[in-house]
Amino acid sequence: MNWQRVFHILGAALIGFSLTMALPAGWAVYFHEWHSLQSFAISFALTCGIGSALFFGAKTSGSNIYRREALLVVSASWFLIPLFASIPFLLEGVFTSPIDAFFEMASGFSTTGATVLTEIENSMTRSVHFWRLQSHWLGGMGIMVLFVAVLPSLGVGGKQLFKHEVPGPITEGLKPKIRETSKMLWQIYITLTIAETLLLWAITPMDLHEASAHAMSTLGTGGFSTLNASVAGFNSASVDYIITIFMFLAGINFSLYFLVIQGRWKIALKDAELQLYTVLTVVSSLIVTWAIFARHGHVFATSFRYAIFQVVSIITTTGFGTDDFDAYPPIARNLIFLLLFIGGSAGSTAGGLKIFRLIVLFKIAHAQALRTFRPQSIVPIRIANRVIPDDIARSIAGFFFAYIALFAVGTFFMSMMTIDLESAMSSTIACLGNIGPGLSQVGPTQNYSSIPDAGKLLLSFLMIAGRLELYTFLVVFAPAFWRR
Repeated sequence: MNWQRVFHILGAALIGFSLTMALPAGWAVYFHEWHSLQSFAISFALTCGIGSALFFGAKTSGSNIYRREALLVVSASWFLIPLFASIPFLLEGVFTSPIDAFFEMASGFSTTGATVLTEIENSMTRSVHFWRLQSHWLGGMGIMVLFVAVLPSLGVGGKQLFKHEVPGPITEGLKPKIRETSKMLWQIYITLTIAETLLLWAITPMDLHEASAHAMSTLGTGGFSTLNASVAGFNSASVDYIITIFMFLAGINFSLYFLVIQGRWKIALKDAELQLYTVLTVVSSLIVTWAIFARHGHVFATSFRYAIFQVVSIITTTGFGTDDFDAYPPIARNLIFLLLFIGGSAGSTAGGLKIFRLIVLFKIAHAQALRTFRPQSIVPIRIANRVIPDDIARSIAGFFFAYIALFAVGTFFMSMMTIDLESAMSSTIACLGNIGPGLSQVGPTQNYSSIPDAGKLLLSFLMIAGRLELYTFLVVFAPAFWRR
Protein backbone atom coordinates (compact mmCIF):
# COMPACT_ATOMS: atom_id res chain seq x y z
CA MET A 1 0.00 0.00 0.00
CA ASN A 2 1.43 3.35 -1.05
CA TRP A 3 0.41 5.29 2.06
CA GLN A 4 2.14 8.47 0.94
CA ARG A 5 0.05 8.54 -2.22
CA VAL A 6 -3.14 7.76 -0.28
CA PHE A 7 -2.53 10.60 2.20
CA HIS A 8 -1.59 12.95 -0.64
CA ILE A 9 -4.88 12.37 -2.47
CA LEU A 10 -6.98 12.44 0.70
CA GLY A 11 -5.35 15.76 1.51
CA ALA A 12 -6.26 17.06 -1.95
CA ALA A 13 -9.81 15.82 -1.43
CA LEU A 14 -10.14 17.68 1.87
CA ILE A 15 -8.68 20.86 0.41
CA GLY A 16 -11.08 20.67 -2.52
CA PHE A 17 -13.97 19.89 -0.19
CA SER A 18 -13.16 22.85 2.06
CA LEU A 19 -13.67 25.16 -0.93
CA THR A 20 -17.31 24.03 -1.21
CA MET A 21 -17.97 25.93 2.02
CA ALA A 22 -17.64 29.15 0.01
CA LEU A 23 -21.22 28.95 -1.29
CA PRO A 24 -22.98 28.72 2.09
CA ALA A 25 -20.51 31.31 3.44
CA GLY A 26 -21.62 33.64 0.65
CA TRP A 27 -25.24 32.91 1.57
CA ALA A 28 -24.38 33.82 5.19
CA VAL A 29 -23.00 37.18 4.03
CA TYR A 30 -26.07 37.83 1.86
CA PHE A 31 -28.46 37.14 4.75
CA HIS A 32 -26.23 38.84 7.36
CA GLU A 33 -25.82 35.61 9.32
CA TRP A 34 -22.51 36.53 10.87
CA HIS A 35 -22.35 33.74 13.43
CA SER A 36 -22.89 31.18 10.67
CA LEU A 37 -20.18 32.87 8.62
CA GLN A 38 -17.84 32.44 11.57
CA SER A 39 -18.79 28.76 11.83
CA PHE A 40 -18.00 28.19 8.15
CA ALA A 41 -14.71 30.08 8.48
CA ILE A 42 -13.61 27.88 11.39
CA SER A 43 -14.76 24.75 9.58
CA PHE A 44 -12.89 25.80 6.45
CA ALA A 45 -9.72 26.48 8.44
CA LEU A 46 -9.84 23.06 10.13
CA THR A 47 -10.67 21.14 6.96
CA CYS A 48 -8.23 22.97 4.70
CA GLY A 49 -5.52 22.96 7.37
CA ILE A 50 -5.67 19.19 7.96
CA GLY A 51 -6.01 18.59 4.22
CA SER A 52 -2.94 20.73 3.53
CA ALA A 53 -0.96 18.87 6.18
CA LEU A 54 -1.80 15.56 4.51
CA PHE A 55 -1.24 16.89 0.98
CA PHE A 56 2.08 18.63 1.51
CA GLY A 57 3.32 16.30 4.24
CA ALA A 58 3.10 13.19 2.06
CA LYS A 59 6.04 12.61 -0.24
CA THR A 60 4.91 11.19 -3.57
CA SER A 61 6.62 10.06 -6.70
CA GLY A 62 4.83 9.51 -9.97
CA SER A 63 1.16 10.18 -10.69
CA ASN A 64 -0.34 6.70 -10.69
CA ILE A 65 -2.76 5.33 -8.15
CA TYR A 66 -3.57 1.64 -8.35
CA ARG A 67 -6.66 -0.38 -7.50
CA ARG A 68 -6.03 -0.91 -3.79
CA GLU A 69 -5.11 2.71 -3.18
CA ALA A 70 -8.15 3.90 -5.18
CA LEU A 71 -10.50 1.70 -3.14
CA LEU A 72 -9.02 2.95 0.12
CA VAL A 73 -9.07 6.62 -0.94
CA VAL A 74 -12.73 6.50 -1.98
CA SER A 75 -13.85 4.60 1.13
CA ALA A 76 -11.83 6.81 3.49
CA SER A 77 -13.05 9.99 1.83
CA TRP A 78 -16.66 8.98 2.41
CA PHE A 79 -15.98 8.83 6.12
CA LEU A 80 -13.77 11.91 6.33
CA ILE A 81 -15.98 14.26 4.34
CA PRO A 82 -19.19 13.71 6.38
CA LEU A 83 -17.03 14.00 9.50
CA PHE A 84 -15.65 17.41 8.52
CA ALA A 85 -19.01 18.47 7.05
CA SER A 86 -20.61 18.02 10.47
CA ILE A 87 -18.39 20.70 12.07
CA PRO A 88 -20.61 23.70 11.09
CA PHE A 89 -23.65 21.98 12.66
CA LEU A 90 -21.81 21.43 15.93
CA LEU A 91 -20.48 24.99 15.99
CA GLU A 92 -23.96 26.36 15.27
CA GLY A 93 -25.52 24.21 18.00
CA VAL A 94 -27.86 22.50 15.56
CA PHE A 95 -26.60 19.23 17.05
CA THR A 96 -24.99 18.65 20.41
CA SER A 97 -24.21 15.02 19.63
CA PRO A 98 -21.33 14.34 17.19
CA ILE A 99 -23.05 11.05 16.28
CA ASP A 100 -26.22 12.90 15.25
CA ALA A 101 -24.19 15.41 13.23
CA PHE A 102 -22.23 12.63 11.49
CA PHE A 103 -25.45 10.70 10.76
CA GLU A 104 -27.02 13.81 9.20
CA MET A 105 -24.03 14.44 6.94
CA ALA A 106 -23.54 10.76 6.08
CA SER A 107 -27.18 10.86 5.05
CA GLY A 108 -26.60 14.08 3.13
CA PHE A 109 -23.54 13.08 1.13
CA SER A 110 -24.82 9.55 0.49
CA THR A 111 -28.03 11.24 -0.80
CA THR A 112 -30.13 9.18 1.61
CA GLY A 113 -32.18 11.98 3.13
CA ALA A 114 -32.75 10.30 6.50
CA THR A 115 -32.72 12.92 9.24
CA VAL A 116 -32.54 13.06 13.02
CA LEU A 117 -33.87 16.64 13.11
CA THR A 118 -37.27 16.96 14.74
CA GLU A 119 -37.41 20.68 14.02
CA ILE A 120 -35.99 21.80 10.68
CA GLU A 121 -37.43 25.22 9.96
CA ASN A 122 -36.34 27.00 13.13
CA SER A 123 -33.24 25.02 14.02
CA MET A 124 -30.73 26.62 11.65
CA THR A 125 -29.99 29.70 9.56
CA ARG A 126 -30.56 29.84 5.81
CA SER A 127 -26.87 29.42 5.06
CA VAL A 128 -26.69 26.28 7.21
CA HIS A 129 -29.86 25.05 5.49
CA PHE A 130 -28.06 25.59 2.20
CA TRP A 131 -25.01 23.66 3.46
CA ARG A 132 -27.24 20.76 4.51
CA LEU A 133 -28.94 20.51 1.13
CA GLN A 134 -25.74 21.19 -0.79
CA SER A 135 -24.43 17.92 0.65
CA HIS A 136 -26.97 16.06 -1.50
CA TRP A 137 -25.86 17.89 -4.61
CA LEU A 138 -22.17 17.17 -4.05
CA GLY A 139 -22.76 13.57 -3.07
CA GLY A 140 -25.19 12.95 -5.92
CA MET A 141 -22.65 12.99 -8.70
CA GLY A 142 -19.88 11.93 -6.40
CA ILE A 143 -17.27 14.12 -4.81
CA MET A 144 -14.39 12.08 -6.14
CA VAL A 145 -15.71 12.51 -9.71
CA LEU A 146 -15.36 16.26 -9.20
CA PHE A 147 -11.81 15.82 -7.95
CA VAL A 148 -10.92 13.65 -10.97
CA ALA A 149 -12.31 16.38 -13.23
CA VAL A 150 -10.44 19.27 -11.67
CA LEU A 151 -7.22 17.68 -10.39
CA PRO A 152 -5.00 16.81 -13.37
CA SER A 153 -2.28 15.72 -10.93
CA LEU A 154 -4.18 12.45 -10.48
CA GLY A 155 -3.23 11.50 -14.04
CA VAL A 156 -3.89 7.93 -15.08
CA GLY A 157 -4.99 7.09 -11.54
CA GLY A 158 -8.07 9.24 -12.05
CA LYS A 159 -9.66 6.39 -13.98
CA GLN A 160 -9.46 4.09 -10.98
CA LEU A 161 -11.07 6.70 -8.72
CA PHE A 162 -13.81 7.36 -11.26
CA LYS A 163 -14.54 3.65 -11.72
CA HIS A 164 -15.04 3.11 -8.00
CA GLU A 165 -17.11 6.26 -7.48
CA VAL A 166 -19.78 6.41 -10.18
CA PRO A 167 -22.95 4.47 -9.20
CA GLY A 168 -23.84 1.45 -11.31
CA PRO A 169 -22.44 -1.90 -12.39
CA ILE A 170 -20.80 -0.67 -15.59
CA THR A 171 -18.84 2.51 -16.15
CA GLU A 172 -18.26 3.44 -19.77
CA GLY A 173 -16.42 6.56 -20.83
CA LEU A 174 -18.55 9.11 -22.62
CA LYS A 175 -15.37 10.65 -23.95
CA PRO A 176 -11.91 9.17 -24.52
CA LYS A 177 -10.33 10.79 -21.45
CA ILE A 178 -11.70 10.18 -17.99
CA ARG A 179 -11.37 13.85 -16.99
CA GLU A 180 -13.38 14.87 -20.05
CA THR A 181 -16.04 12.28 -19.13
CA SER A 182 -16.23 13.62 -15.59
CA LYS A 183 -16.49 17.21 -16.78
CA MET A 184 -19.27 16.31 -19.19
CA LEU A 185 -21.24 14.60 -16.40
CA TRP A 186 -20.90 17.66 -14.21
CA GLN A 187 -21.94 20.00 -17.05
CA ILE A 188 -25.14 17.99 -17.55
CA TYR A 189 -25.72 17.87 -13.80
CA ILE A 190 -25.24 21.62 -13.33
CA THR A 191 -27.46 22.43 -16.34
CA LEU A 192 -30.34 20.34 -14.94
CA THR A 193 -29.89 21.92 -11.50
CA ILE A 194 -30.04 25.46 -12.90
CA ALA A 195 -33.07 24.59 -15.04
CA GLU A 196 -35.02 23.25 -12.06
CA THR A 197 -33.99 26.19 -9.87
CA LEU A 198 -35.25 28.70 -12.43
CA LEU A 199 -38.53 26.84 -12.96
CA LEU A 200 -39.24 26.54 -9.23
CA TRP A 201 -38.32 30.19 -8.67
CA ALA A 202 -40.32 31.55 -11.62
CA ILE A 203 -43.46 29.41 -11.53
CA THR A 204 -43.98 28.28 -7.94
CA PRO A 205 -44.35 30.01 -4.53
CA MET A 206 -40.68 29.22 -3.72
CA ASP A 207 -38.14 32.00 -3.29
CA LEU A 208 -34.62 31.70 -4.73
CA HIS A 209 -33.22 30.11 -1.57
CA GLU A 210 -35.94 27.45 -1.43
CA ALA A 211 -35.78 26.84 -5.19
CA SER A 212 -32.01 26.35 -5.30
CA ALA A 213 -32.00 24.22 -2.16
CA HIS A 214 -34.71 21.86 -3.42
CA ALA A 215 -33.14 21.69 -6.88
CA MET A 216 -29.87 20.50 -5.35
CA SER A 217 -31.74 17.96 -3.25
CA THR A 218 -33.76 16.77 -6.24
CA LEU A 219 -30.90 16.31 -8.70
CA GLY A 220 -28.86 14.58 -6.02
CA THR A 221 -31.90 12.34 -5.35
CA GLY A 222 -31.44 13.18 -1.68
CA GLY A 223 -34.68 14.33 -0.08
CA PHE A 224 -33.65 16.97 2.47
CA SER A 225 -36.04 19.93 2.56
CA THR A 226 -36.14 23.34 4.20
CA LEU A 227 -39.54 22.55 5.75
CA ASN A 228 -40.62 20.14 8.47
CA ALA A 229 -43.40 18.88 6.20
CA SER A 230 -40.98 18.43 3.28
CA VAL A 231 -42.38 19.36 -0.14
CA ALA A 232 -45.92 18.93 1.24
CA GLY A 233 -45.37 22.15 3.17
CA PHE A 234 -45.64 24.19 -0.04
CA ASN A 235 -49.03 22.67 -0.90
CA SER A 236 -48.49 23.50 -4.56
CA ALA A 237 -49.28 21.36 -7.59
CA SER A 238 -46.68 23.23 -9.66
CA VAL A 239 -43.98 22.46 -7.07
CA ASP A 240 -45.02 18.80 -6.99
CA TYR A 241 -44.96 18.31 -10.75
CA ILE A 242 -41.70 20.19 -11.40
CA ILE A 243 -39.91 18.22 -8.68
CA THR A 244 -41.48 14.97 -9.92
CA ILE A 245 -40.17 15.59 -13.45
CA PHE A 246 -36.64 16.38 -12.27
CA MET A 247 -36.58 13.45 -9.83
CA PHE A 248 -37.43 11.21 -12.77
CA LEU A 249 -34.72 12.83 -14.91
CA ALA A 250 -32.16 12.38 -12.11
CA GLY A 251 -32.96 8.66 -12.05
CA ILE A 252 -31.96 8.21 -15.72
CA ASN A 253 -28.49 7.04 -16.76
CA PHE A 254 -26.57 10.27 -17.42
CA SER A 255 -24.79 8.76 -20.41
CA LEU A 256 -28.15 8.85 -22.24
CA TYR A 257 -28.16 12.64 -21.95
CA PHE A 258 -24.84 12.67 -23.71
CA LEU A 259 -26.40 10.66 -26.55
CA VAL A 260 -29.25 13.19 -26.76
CA ILE A 261 -26.73 16.06 -26.91
CA GLN A 262 -25.05 14.28 -29.82
CA GLY A 263 -28.40 14.02 -31.59
CA ARG A 264 -28.61 10.25 -31.05
CA TRP A 265 -31.85 10.47 -29.09
CA LYS A 266 -33.41 7.48 -30.90
CA ILE A 267 -30.67 5.24 -29.51
CA ALA A 268 -31.25 6.70 -26.05
CA LEU A 269 -35.00 5.99 -26.23
CA LYS A 270 -34.31 2.35 -27.15
CA ASP A 271 -32.33 1.81 -23.96
CA ALA A 272 -33.84 -1.25 -22.20
CA GLU A 273 -33.22 0.13 -18.73
CA LEU A 274 -34.88 3.46 -19.54
CA GLN A 275 -37.90 1.68 -20.98
CA LEU A 276 -38.36 -0.56 -17.92
CA TYR A 277 -37.75 2.40 -15.59
CA THR A 278 -40.51 4.35 -17.37
CA VAL A 279 -42.95 1.43 -17.41
CA LEU A 280 -42.39 0.66 -13.72
CA THR A 281 -42.95 4.32 -12.83
CA VAL A 282 -46.14 4.71 -14.87
CA VAL A 283 -47.72 1.38 -13.88
CA SER A 284 -46.88 1.81 -10.19
CA SER A 285 -48.24 5.37 -10.24
CA LEU A 286 -51.54 4.21 -11.76
CA ILE A 287 -51.90 1.40 -9.21
CA VAL A 288 -51.26 3.76 -6.31
CA THR A 289 -53.63 6.33 -7.87
CA TRP A 290 -56.38 3.72 -7.90
CA ALA A 291 -55.58 2.66 -4.33
CA ILE A 292 -55.73 6.19 -2.87
CA PHE A 293 -58.62 7.38 -5.05
CA ALA A 294 -61.04 7.48 -2.09
CA ARG A 295 -58.43 9.03 0.20
CA HIS A 296 -58.29 12.09 -2.07
CA GLY A 297 -62.01 12.66 -2.59
CA HIS A 298 -62.37 10.46 -5.70
CA VAL A 299 -60.59 13.13 -7.75
CA PHE A 300 -58.26 11.54 -10.32
CA ALA A 301 -56.03 14.59 -10.87
CA THR A 302 -55.34 14.97 -7.14
CA SER A 303 -54.86 11.24 -6.58
CA PHE A 304 -52.48 10.95 -9.54
CA ARG A 305 -50.49 14.01 -8.43
CA TYR A 306 -49.82 12.49 -5.02
CA ALA A 307 -49.34 8.95 -6.35
CA ILE A 308 -46.76 9.76 -9.02
CA PHE A 309 -44.81 12.00 -6.63
CA GLN A 310 -44.48 9.27 -3.97
CA VAL A 311 -43.67 6.59 -6.57
CA VAL A 312 -40.99 8.64 -8.35
CA SER A 313 -39.59 9.82 -5.02
CA ILE A 314 -39.16 6.22 -3.81
CA ILE A 315 -38.03 4.54 -7.05
CA THR A 316 -35.37 7.22 -7.55
CA THR A 317 -34.46 6.96 -3.84
CA THR A 318 -35.01 10.71 -3.41
CA GLY A 319 -37.25 10.43 -0.37
CA PHE A 320 -39.25 13.64 -0.64
CA GLY A 321 -42.81 13.39 0.65
CA THR A 322 -46.09 15.11 -0.11
CA ASP A 323 -48.35 12.45 1.40
CA ASP A 324 -48.13 9.92 4.22
CA PHE A 325 -47.74 6.69 2.23
CA ASP A 326 -47.38 4.80 5.52
CA ALA A 327 -51.15 5.36 5.92
CA TYR A 328 -52.01 4.15 2.39
CA PRO A 329 -54.15 1.05 1.78
CA PRO A 330 -52.15 -2.22 1.94
CA ILE A 331 -51.77 -2.65 -1.83
CA ALA A 332 -50.22 0.82 -2.28
CA ARG A 333 -48.18 0.62 0.91
CA ASN A 334 -46.76 -2.81 0.00
CA LEU A 335 -46.02 -1.72 -3.56
CA ILE A 336 -44.07 1.28 -2.28
CA PHE A 337 -42.17 -1.02 0.12
CA LEU A 338 -41.15 -3.17 -2.87
CA LEU A 339 -40.02 -0.07 -4.76
CA LEU A 340 -37.61 0.58 -1.88
CA PHE A 341 -35.53 -2.32 -3.21
CA ILE A 342 -35.39 -1.23 -6.86
CA GLY A 343 -33.68 2.14 -7.25
CA GLY A 344 -33.12 4.12 -10.43
CA SER A 345 -30.92 3.52 -13.45
CA ALA A 346 -27.24 2.61 -13.42
CA GLY A 347 -25.16 5.73 -14.01
CA SER A 348 -27.76 7.98 -12.35
CA THR A 349 -27.58 9.75 -9.00
CA ALA A 350 -30.15 7.32 -7.58
CA GLY A 351 -29.31 4.56 -5.13
CA GLY A 352 -30.78 1.10 -4.66
CA LEU A 353 -30.14 -2.12 -6.55
CA LYS A 354 -30.53 -0.37 -9.93
CA ILE A 355 -32.90 -1.46 -12.68
CA PHE A 356 -30.05 -2.68 -14.90
CA ARG A 357 -29.09 -5.23 -12.27
CA LEU A 358 -32.68 -6.44 -11.97
CA ILE A 359 -32.83 -6.96 -15.74
CA VAL A 360 -29.62 -8.99 -15.67
CA LEU A 361 -30.82 -11.03 -12.67
CA PHE A 362 -34.06 -11.85 -14.49
CA LYS A 363 -32.07 -12.89 -17.59
CA ILE A 364 -29.81 -15.10 -15.44
CA ALA A 365 -32.85 -16.78 -13.85
CA HIS A 366 -34.40 -17.29 -17.29
CA ALA A 367 -31.17 -18.80 -18.65
CA GLN A 368 -30.89 -21.16 -15.69
CA ALA A 369 -34.51 -22.24 -16.16
CA LEU A 370 -33.81 -23.13 -19.81
CA ARG A 371 -30.75 -25.14 -18.80
CA THR A 372 -32.81 -27.34 -16.49
CA PHE A 373 -34.32 -29.16 -19.47
CA ARG A 374 -31.58 -28.30 -22.02
CA PRO A 375 -28.41 -28.71 -19.95
CA GLN A 376 -26.11 -28.63 -22.97
CA SER A 377 -27.51 -25.40 -24.36
CA ILE A 378 -25.54 -22.15 -24.25
CA VAL A 379 -27.83 -19.26 -23.36
CA PRO A 380 -26.02 -15.90 -23.44
CA ILE A 381 -27.25 -13.08 -21.21
CA ARG A 382 -28.35 -10.56 -23.80
CA ILE A 383 -29.83 -7.07 -23.37
CA ALA A 384 -30.84 -5.13 -26.48
CA ASN A 385 -28.67 -7.32 -28.74
CA ARG A 386 -25.70 -6.82 -26.45
CA VAL A 387 -24.21 -9.84 -24.72
CA ILE A 388 -23.40 -9.25 -21.05
CA PRO A 389 -20.00 -10.80 -20.23
CA ASP A 390 -20.04 -13.66 -17.73
CA ASP A 391 -17.83 -11.80 -15.27
CA ILE A 392 -20.30 -8.90 -15.11
CA ALA A 393 -23.24 -11.29 -14.72
CA ARG A 394 -21.44 -13.07 -11.87
CA SER A 395 -20.58 -9.73 -10.28
CA ILE A 396 -24.23 -8.66 -10.37
CA ALA A 397 -25.40 -11.97 -8.90
CA GLY A 398 -22.80 -11.60 -6.14
CA PHE A 399 -23.85 -8.00 -5.55
CA PHE A 400 -27.47 -9.05 -5.17
CA PHE A 401 -26.52 -11.69 -2.60
CA ALA A 402 -24.35 -9.21 -0.68
CA TYR A 403 -27.15 -6.62 -0.79
CA ILE A 404 -29.77 -9.00 0.59
CA ALA A 405 -27.30 -10.40 3.15
CA LEU A 406 -26.45 -6.91 4.39
CA PHE A 407 -30.16 -6.09 4.54
CA ALA A 408 -30.80 -9.22 6.63
CA VAL A 409 -27.86 -8.58 8.99
CA GLY A 410 -28.77 -4.91 9.35
CA THR A 411 -32.39 -5.79 10.09
CA PHE A 412 -31.29 -8.31 12.73
CA PHE A 413 -29.11 -5.81 14.60
CA MET A 414 -31.65 -2.99 14.30
CA SER A 415 -34.39 -5.25 15.69
CA MET A 416 -32.21 -5.86 18.76
CA MET A 417 -32.30 -2.14 19.61
CA THR A 418 -35.89 -2.05 20.91
CA ILE A 419 -37.15 -1.30 17.40
CA ASP A 420 -40.17 -3.11 15.97
CA LEU A 421 -39.48 -5.45 13.05
CA GLU A 422 -41.21 -3.30 10.44
CA SER A 423 -39.18 -0.24 11.48
CA ALA A 424 -35.99 -2.33 11.59
CA MET A 425 -36.57 -3.71 8.09
CA SER A 426 -37.61 -0.44 6.50
CA SER A 427 -34.89 1.67 8.18
CA THR A 428 -32.26 -0.82 7.02
CA ILE A 429 -33.37 -0.93 3.39
CA ALA A 430 -34.11 2.83 3.37
CA CYS A 431 -30.52 3.58 4.42
CA LEU A 432 -28.84 0.81 2.44
CA GLY A 433 -30.75 1.92 -0.67
CA ASN A 434 -30.11 5.63 0.08
CA ILE A 435 -33.83 6.36 0.17
CA GLY A 436 -34.50 8.02 3.53
CA PRO A 437 -38.06 7.49 4.76
CA GLY A 438 -39.23 3.99 5.59
CA LEU A 439 -42.32 2.73 7.38
CA SER A 440 -43.70 2.82 10.92
CA GLN A 441 -41.19 4.45 13.32
CA VAL A 442 -39.17 5.92 10.42
CA GLY A 443 -42.12 6.66 8.13
CA PRO A 444 -42.49 9.73 5.89
CA THR A 445 -43.94 11.83 8.73
CA GLN A 446 -41.36 10.58 11.26
CA ASN A 447 -37.55 10.77 11.51
CA TYR A 448 -34.59 8.83 12.88
CA SER A 449 -34.14 10.78 16.15
CA SER A 450 -35.53 7.92 18.26
CA ILE A 451 -32.97 5.43 16.92
CA PRO A 452 -30.25 4.64 19.53
CA ASP A 453 -26.72 5.92 18.86
CA ALA A 454 -25.49 2.43 17.98
CA GLY A 455 -28.30 2.17 15.43
CA LYS A 456 -27.41 5.56 13.94
CA LEU A 457 -23.80 4.46 13.50
CA LEU A 458 -24.90 1.19 11.89
CA LEU A 459 -27.29 3.01 9.55
CA SER A 460 -24.55 5.52 8.68
CA PHE A 461 -22.35 2.56 7.74
CA LEU A 462 -25.16 1.17 5.55
CA MET A 463 -25.73 4.54 3.86
CA ILE A 464 -22.07 4.85 2.89
CA ALA A 465 -21.85 1.18 1.86
CA GLY A 466 -24.95 1.56 -0.32
CA ARG A 467 -23.69 4.76 -1.91
CA LEU A 468 -20.40 3.08 -2.83
CA GLU A 469 -22.14 0.03 -4.29
CA LEU A 470 -21.07 -2.32 -1.44
CA TYR A 471 -17.94 -3.88 -2.97
CA THR A 472 -15.92 -0.66 -3.03
CA PHE A 473 -16.56 -0.17 0.66
CA LEU A 474 -16.78 -3.71 2.07
CA VAL A 475 -13.56 -4.93 0.45
CA VAL A 476 -11.59 -2.59 2.73
CA PHE A 477 -12.69 -4.76 5.68
CA ALA A 478 -11.34 -7.96 4.09
CA PRO A 479 -8.03 -9.11 5.68
CA ALA A 480 -6.67 -10.06 2.24
CA PHE A 481 -6.99 -6.42 1.15
CA TRP A 482 -4.21 -5.43 3.57
CA ARG A 483 -1.81 -8.23 2.70
CA ARG A 484 1.09 -7.57 0.35
